[in-house]
Amino acid sequence: MDDADLAVKHEQRAEERARSRRMLAKPAKSSASHCIECSDAISQARQQAVPGVELCIACQTISERKR
Repeated sequence: MDDADLAVKHEQRAEERARSRRMLAKPAKSSASHCIECSDAISQARQQAVPGVELCIACQTISERKR
């Protein structure tokens, strides 16, 4: 591994640490009890697993496929 490779790895690690700090600093908004797209209920387990969740699993899947 040469100096350029080491520099790239160092920069990637620094970016990952910065991203982690930003995520931890963000106040978690409360999860929705019902999907904002289809109005189906969002399970308690999903609400706890994904803080700030607004979409049910089906609508989240559709949203991710559109990207």
